[in-house]
Amino acid sequence: MYGNSPLGDDGMETEALTESQRRRLERDLSAVAAQTRELLPGEFAVGSELSAGTDGPEATVAVRPPVGPVVSAGYSPEDADVSIDEDERTDLAQGLAASAALQVKQALAEHDSPTAR
Repeated sequence: MYGNSPLGDDGMETEALTESQRRRLERDLSAVAAQTRELLPGEFAVGSELSAGTDGPEATVAVRPPVGPVVSAGYSPEDADVSIDEDERTDLAQGLAASAALQVKQALAEHDSPTAR
């Protein structure tokens, strides 16, 4: 799944992003976050961030479930085409939503287990 693992190994220099590329990537990240929100109940907090990583720009979408750890997916653009295509956005959103739901299920199972009492 996508939880807590980067989707690309080779990035590009932060300075290599034009203003247009940065806006496009931010728009795509917002779309992934919005799709993820649609798949989850309102108790899940979803956000996105574009930052400078060690190998270039690093795009991250994260979900904080009501219980359990945060789940995130990172994306590092590999070339000048920094956009995230529609299929990739859908895969990211579905993977994040599924991972976040699993985190809740596991956290609740641990809480309800006899050893937790």
